[in-house]
Amino acid sequence: MEFSLISQQFRNEVTRLGVEELRTPEEVDNVLSDSKGTVLVFVNSVCGCAGGIARPALALALKHKILPDKLTTVFASEDREATARARSYFEGMPPSSPSVALLKDGKLLYMLHRHDIEMSSPAEVARMLTDAFDKYCQSAVPQESSTGK
Repeated sequence: MEFSLISQQFRNEVTRLGVEELRTPEEVDNVLSDSKGTVLVFVNSVCGCAGGIARPALALALKHKILPDKLTTVFASEDREATARARSYFEGMPPSSPSVALLKDGKLLYMLHRHDIEMSSPAEVARMLTDAFDKYCQSAVPQESSTGK
């Protein structure tokens, strides 16, 4: 299988969760430079800990009742300029992929690095993320009415 077909599957694992893919530096700036509220940036990767831990953990975490206002992703292995631009918003943090950043009003609040991810289970990483959501995010996921209305 071609690398591009495999990486597209890795992208789809994240975008099917409702996460907006940012593929250019301009797209990153459009979202992060003027953002109000909380923005999650998932730095996706082709490595094993991205596929075995980080992407499944993100899927689990996004089922939580409190979520960031906006969900975004960059793909470190292919969209290098977009990833570099996203990382420029992670002031003082070394490059890491996979990783997850949480920003509010364009300022970094929380960073989960590869070293936090690679020795943990998906459930443990999801818990770290949901703890950060609880601490920094105000938006609750709308709950369906039990009457179906």
